[in-house]
Amino acid sequence: MFFTFEQYKKLLGYVSLPPGLAFAVAGLGSGLTEAVVVNPFEVVKVTLQTNQNAFTEQPSSFVQAQQIIKTGGLGSQGLNKGLTATLGRHGVFNMVYFGFYFNVKNVLPVNKDPNLEFLRKFGIGLVSGTIASIINIPFDVAKSRIQGPQPVPGEIKYRTCFKTMATVYKEEGFLALYKGLLPKIMRLGPGGAVMLLVYEYVYAWLQDTVNYK
Repeated sequence: MFFTFEQYKKLLGYVSLPPGLAFAVAGLGSGLTEAVVVNPFEVVKVTLQTNQNAFTEQPSSFVQAQQIIKTGGLGSQGLNKGLTATLGRHGVFNMVYFGFYFNVKNVLPVNKDPNLEFLRKFGIGLVSGTIASIINIPFDVAKSRIQGPQPVPGEIKYRTCFKTMATVYKEEGFLALYKGLLPKIMRLGPGGAVMLLVYEYVYAWLQDTVNYK
């Protein structure tokens, strides 16, 4: 995620975009790239997690992937089922996550005290992960419905991202699109802050090491 963000940020350096917008677009690009790579693994993971057989009777990840390809192929009914929802989930999250963090970080004054500076970055990262989670969770819900078991075996109810969102909204109400929001925030709020801090300090350390040499 951070590697692709840096690559897109470098590419956008050749385009005359405002710095604030460039961070968001680079985040969007990194999220879309990440989604394409991880979606097949997500399909296998969800299939294994929803398998109600005893653990010892479950197939391995590789065998499960082969079964998915055999029955559904590599497309939208097989190993890339729910790709649009995954693109939305990762793309929107990273766009808000990176865009908010770097824009706000550049606006708020830097603290000379290292401890306060650490807390400043952690706080911005925490808010970034929280806001990104709130905005992207409808895509997450749609992804879970599409990739998970359908309500009626053999009948596909949840097929495409936005149609799934519309169905959930119509049948279950607006708040149903935000199911699981609290645990998601509890995971990606602090987790997002930690990831950004590690990225910041490792990136700074690498720059210092290269410049020193």
